[in-house]
Amino acid sequence: MLKMVGFDGDDTLWRSEDYYRDANAEFAAIVGAYADLADAAVHARMLATERGNLALFGYGAKGMTLSMVETAIALSEGRIGARDIHRIVAIGKRVLQHPVELLPGIREAVAAVAARHAVVLITKGDLFHQEKKVAESGLAELFRRIEIVSEKDTRTYQRLLAEFGIAAHEFAMVGNSLRSDIEPVLRLGGWGVHMPYHVTWTHELEHGLGAQDASRMRAVAEAAEIPAALAQLDALVAA
Repeated sequence: MLKMVGFDGDDTLWRSEDYYRDANAEFAAIVGAYADLADAAVHARMLATERGNLALFGYGAKGMTLSMVETAIALSEGRIGARDIHRIVAIGKRVLQHPVELLPGIREAVAAVAARHAVVLITKGDLFHQEKKVAESGLAELFRRIEIVSEKDTRTYQRLLAEFGIAAHEFAMVGNSLRSDIEPVLRLGGWGVHMPYHVTWTHELEHGLGAQDASRMRAVAEAAEIPAALAQLDALVAA
């Protein structure tokens, strides 16, 4: 059987991307006063700036806010006023302060999995923001370990599995992102349960999974299906 199951945080345990989408809509409205651009063009420029800044700022609302300021200055050719810069900063602060709203049925699903396996939380983003979400979620007691990482790639999962003292084939990851939650684990020889969220950041949509990977993962539509999907993977591990 699987010895350990990892859960992602944002958009797997609780809502997150919705708040970023709202923030980007507000940002586009502010920039629209300075540049005659369609919202799609503003979002594309913002995404390019965020990607370029990931190595410096990391993931999360703080990096997003700094990238918004940089993008606004560039698109307005330096004409954006201090009042509107302050409005952009306020957008970022609201994202950092949003309530933690658990996805339907996720508490029961995590508890059911924890009754059969050791469970860990592996989430990426700003340390303070993620710690706040974990504390307010009320789920911390269910996890054997809580790991907040700067990136979720094969190197990160390899390090964590070594610290956990388990082999990759004894581990499954549950998450909404094929790029960050599923692909790296499968590449190491582990297993995955993909639970798509209704919206996903464009950066997380890019991955290298194909038909050859289908046998090592399961897809579920809602949290209640997670325990059964893991039971299927358990059977494959045993075989």
